[in-house]
Amino acid sequence: MTESLEDKVRDAFAPDGALSRAADQFRERSGQTEMAMAVARTIDQGGVLVVEAGTGVGKTFSYLVPALLSGERVLLSTATKTLQDQLFGRDLPRLVEAFGLPVRTALLKGRGSYLCLHRLDTARHDASLPERGSLRTLAKIEQWSKATRTGDLAELPGLDERSPLIPLITSTRENCLGAQCPQFKPCHVNLARREALAADIVVINHHLFFADLAVRETGMAELLPTVSVVVFDEAHQLNETGVQFLGAQLGSGQALDFARDMLGAGLQHARGLVDWQQLVAGVERAARELRLVVGKQWPGTKLRWLGASPEGIDPDAWQQSLDDLQHSFELAAEGLDTVSEISPDFVRLHERARQLAKRTARFALPCEVDSVRWVDVGSQLRLIESPLDIAEAMRKRVLKIAEVETEVDGYGEEVAREEPVHEDGGRAWVFTSATLGDEPTLRWFTEPCGLHDAEVLRVQSPFDYASQAALYVPRAFPKPNDPVHSQRVAQLAAHGAAELGGRTLVLTTTLRALRTIGDAMRQQFELLETDARPEVLVQGELPKRVLMDRFREGASDGRAGCVLVASASFWEGFDAPGDALQLVVIDKLPFPPPNDPLVEARSQRLEAQGRSSFSDYSLPEAAVALKQGAGRLIRRETDSGVLAICDTRLVAMGYGRRLLAALPPMRRLDNESDFNAALEALKS
Repeated sequence: MTESLEDKVRDAFAPDGALSRAADQFRERSGQTEMAMAVARTIDQGGVLVVEAGTGVGKTFSYLVPALLSGERVLLSTATKTLQDQLFGRDLPRLVEAFGLPVRTALLKGRGSYLCLHRLDTARHDASLPERGSLRTLAKIEQWSKATRTGDLAELPGLDERSPLIPLITSTRENCLGAQCPQFKPCHVNLARREALAADIVVINHHLFFADLAVRETGMAELLPTVSVVVFDEAHQLNETGVQFLGAQLGSGQALDFARDMLGAGLQHARGLVDWQQLVAGVERAARELRLVVGKQWPGTKLRWLGASPEGIDPDAWQQSLDDLQHSFELAAEGLDTVSEISPDFVRLHERARQLAKRTARFALPCEVDSVRWVDVGSQLRLIESPLDIAEAMRKRVLKIAEVETEVDGYGEEVAREEPVHEDGGRAWVFTSATLGDEPTLRWFTEPCGLHDAEVLRVQSPFDYASQAALYVPRAFPKPNDPVHSQRVAQLAAHGAAELGGRTLVLTTTLRALRTIGDAMRQQFELLETDARPEVLVQGELPKRVLMDRFREGASDGRAGCVLVASASFWEGFDAPGDALQLVVIDKLPFPPPNDPLVEARSQRLEAQGRSSFSDYSLPEAAVALKQGAGRLIRRETDSGVLAICDTRLVAMGYGRRLLAALPPMRRLDNESDFNAALEALKS
């Protein structure tokens, strides 16, 4: 009798099973096995499974083991390239070896992650490299390019992910020459796609998945129909990632990049045949005028766009600027068309000019239904149109569920009957994360992702939070909108960090608070009468990877440990187990900003449906973000620490109970004396 997939999975997770040989210190966890069995059933039967697996469950093995043992072709999507590398480089190889499976695995990232050999060659002749050290960096890249097999820039040590050289040596969908490229055969992007098409297990990221869904050109159009199992890890990021790609964007930076590429190609291949300087000047002038129409705005400002123009902008001047920009792209297209036979660069540049003209024309028309439009203001300008969520795209273009006709239900009412429009109804879809909502049905995640009929499973963390962690909410504290609030957060965090010798992570809800708290903590540490002052690391001052590595080194070699003050991306995906992190300080409850155009449009839609935008949107968003931030503290069964949330609303407002319930069940510290005692206990 053939052993079922569930039996194979159960055997693998047994105390003496294959996993005990694959992972150091493996021990059977009921939650991990429960999730793995649910994944196995979904693979066997087809359908959609949504799993919230608390920190420490070991969800990676829970989906990898049944996926590998099924013998099916599998697509794994993660939230970031870092998680991709971990999955492909560490977790998968260990399991493939443990089970002795003849499985081919492949890693596929977006084209911006790979060295473009053609653009590297072009960069050699670029007289306007962006900084003095660029020539040295370019020389290192050229040397590495001769030895690398994959062309994945993550393999290049010492390359800052913020380097201005990266856009010059990688391609985009707009500037890739495709089959006309002189380096088409050895192209690293094409090699990665060919390997993915030939592999049994393919690891991608959410950005790549949705980029393909939007433009059908990254290789997934061929890949997705051939897989039977699709797993989205860190699925809580799916909706926000998806809306970035399923709308439209036009930036003044895009226009300037196009102008630079056009000038470089023109002077290199067709000098004197077209007045390149004039065409480039026209595009640059139009882009600059569009930016000037917006006027002086605080960097990071998002201007709502409710009618013919963004708020506060003269509609006639705005429309004229868009017309001028469109016209400059059309003139560029005409000039490029006259030399298109000279080089494939001109063919692609001509297509880019036409696409940019078309996109500019789109923003001169009214916004799409169920979408929102705004302008991001910085040194450059970005015009953005976005759907409110990915529900329709997921149901009709991913899960392939379409409303085909209506039928009469048992009450005599007409209802839509939904059926799969493809023949592969047995495909298994698994969505998992440590944080997918704050109530049993995980509606926060399933609703915007169009997963109304999914099976939902919640697996609790195996950690003993009551003994491992404590929660402190200072009662005598300024209100979150008080000007001195950030200073008081800095005082509390500095006190804790001084007691612990660093080992502190401060998570802020705004960039302004980030800078204020970072500066204030440095000033306070300068007053300490010791040379063993904790080092204050502030997000943005160094590359993210460098910050994380330096923080994890902690108090090794007798040095004082570190304090990391961070925002945004550090609320999740930052893992510092052990003694390196013992205190997490959160400055405010992470409610979505009410003046954000996307937040405002989603709230208005809920109110129009007769629902509460606060209870059904703002509060669940804050709960999920708070769970993510709190999740940085305890990463292993042996970890211990304190979480301090410097927002009195958590204990003073009625909705605070819902937010507290979303947090892990830590013991409560009632006052400052309890907080100090907890810090003292961590030192012993």
